[in-house]
Amino acid sequence: MTTRRSDATRAAILTAARERFAADGFERATIRAIAADARIDPSMVMRYYGNKEGLFAAAAEFDLRLPDFAGAEPTAVGEVLVRHFLERWEGDDTLLALLRAAVTQEGPAERMRAIFAGQLGPLAARLAPEADQAPLRAGLVASQMLGFALCRYVLRLPPMAGLERDEAVAWLGPTVQRYLTGPDSL
Repeated sequence: MTTRRSDATRAAILTAARERFAADGFERATIRAIAADARIDPSMVMRYYGNKEGLFAAAAEFDLRLPDFAGAEPTAVGEVLVRHFLERWEGDDTLLALLRAAVTQEGPAERMRAIFAGQLGPLAARLAPEADQAPLRAGLVASQMLGFALCRYVLRLPPMAGLERDEAVAWLGPTVQRYLTGPDSL
């Protein structure tokens, strides 16, 4: 009976969190408001999810919304992908909130790994010169894009934060292209 009650409580929290994050955004949503919406004590939210970032990572749906590269020129995929990632990071606070949470918490970090493996992995598998290198190549792309996002949007390092989008694409595009389609460097 306790397991069912626990599952029902978690489900109520997640439902309330999704609605509250959608209505108020990450910054304005509070644990107290979410708990009130779920008709539970705020300590229960903390018990199950640790903090607001952990709850957000569990409740939010994340989609990189990768473009369809079916007809794209294989030599332009790096540039297109970098431009797409920059547009996503700049247009969706949920990805930034997930990145912040993933830096310090295992749950959000696992969520970020699953997103990149599940959504970027198939693209790497299609483009990699050798199929067995696809996970490594997807990981290299993820490290490039996540590292850049961390420096630009979270840490706000002046050189990275100040780059115009086209400049960032010009710097990162060839590297991402090499990760996806370049020769094996081993």
